[in-house]
Amino acid sequence: MPTQNKADIKSTISTLKSELQATNDEPIGIFDSGVGGLSIAQCINQQLPNENLLYVADTLHAPYGEKSAEFIQQRVNEIAQWFIKRKAKAIVVACNTATVNAIDQLRKNISIPVIGVEPAIKPAANLSKNKKVAILVTKATAENQRFLALVTQYSNNSEVIIQPCPGLVELIEQDMKNSPECKLMLTTYLMPLLEKGVDTIVLGCTHYPLVKNLIGEICGDSVMVMETAQPVTEQLQRQLALHKLVNLSNNLGTTTFYSSKYSPTQRALFTHIWQGPLILNSYP
Repeated sequence: MPTQNKADIKSTISTLKSELQATNDEPIGIFDSGVGGLSIAQCINQQLPNENLLYVADTLHAPYGEKSAEFIQQRVNEIAQWFIKRKAKAIVVACNTATVNAIDQLRKNISIPVIGVEPAIKPAANLSKNKKVAILVTKATAENQRFLALVTQYSNNSEVIIQPCPGLVELIEQDMKNSPECKLMLTTYLMPLLEKGVDTIVLGCTHYPLVKNLIGEICGDSVMVMETAQPVTEQLQRQLALHKLVNLSNNLGTTTFYSSKYSPTQRALFTHIWQGPLILNSYP
């Protein structure tokens, strides 16, 4: 039987690697109702620097937290199909409200990996010394049965207080996260939680990490604040590896930004949050 010499084997490996690179440089689609998901996109960009990303902010319909489940599902499906037409190899639903309302039906309808965002209820319950945890969420998430089931499942004998934060996403979308109005709103939501002895707060909306510093300022160092960008990124890494979708190229990937409500103000907000120059395109 003929055998390959080392040069042939090296050539074969190089060819296979090139083929993998050619098929795995498709983008990863990431979307949110607005700019909140940029916190997750940043984490993905930092830890998977070779991957190409498409980010869609459905700002025209933000916030999802005030919309019906049917409307949210419709938007999620439309954006997912838009990603698929652009040959996305995976989709990250970088929105807690969209995750709890639409991810199950989305996974049934498309074949590529779909990664969602779920509040860090389990680790928060395990870490809370007082066994009192609060989850800051949108109105739609607070009323969602899937979310409420997760709270029951992972509360681990802790008291879990669900705190809806109507109006907070709107202030963040208007780039008013450092305004007196935002601080007053957060204080109104947070002080009753602190009075009840809450020592761990879970950010149950991807917009809320953008005001994490302000939350810390109000609550003090004795309260732990938990978000989900890192767990989402790790789950994406696992799914890409499992489905052999990792981009093996040594080239840095690109991130392309879209908004369904493009404006110069929106572009300035994206640039401020992303902390670097970017081009914002109109979606669709």
